[in-house]
Amino acid sequence: PMEPTSRELRMKVCVVGTSRVGKSSLIRRFVSDTVNEGYAPTVGAEISKATLDVKLPGGPDPWQVVLMVWDIMGNRNITDLVRESYFRQASGVLAVADLTRPETFDEMDGWVGAVREIAGDVPVAIAGNKLDTVDFRDLDWSPLASTATRFSAPLLPTSAKTGDNVQVAFSMIARLGLAREIAGTRHHA
Repeated sequence: PMEPTSRELRMKVCVVGTSRVGKSSLIRRFVSDTVNEGYAPTVGAEISKATLDVKLPGGPDPWQVVLMVWDIMGNRNITDLVRESYFRQASGVLAVADLTRPETFDEMDGWVGAVREIAGDVPVAIAGNKLDTVDFRDLDWSPLASTATRFSAPLLPTSAKTGDNVQVAFSMIARLGLAREIAGTRHHA
């Protein structure tokens, strides 16, 4: 394990998922705590920055984790070249499904797989977004839950609109990435 000179860690986090699941809205809510009702598809990748103080259980002082959050357009057919540059050196993935569209659950594996193929075995969290528009009790979570299990990923119901669990989702990725960094399992290219 490395002893850092300053307790700061920069992490590239890729937010992936099918179009219109709410990736940009989640990021906007996380970074600036605002809600934008309009829909504008992301072209290419937009990058936002946020800093979190993260303390690991039983660890020393908190670290400053600087998240560079990559919002990646929801088109899995992006060319290999583009995909390579989006996902290279990612240190975490937030995969987003839309709770109102169960077909987006099935695409989680493909998205997470695509990132891991390039970035390696990076930590993943899965967000079931648009919690504010569904009745929680009627949901069949099993497809999302099995994906979460497969990738050892926490699964969180989120709402960009109300802010539910948005902070938590990004904090989890930061914490998982930090734990991995401290354990020295992150390979530097």
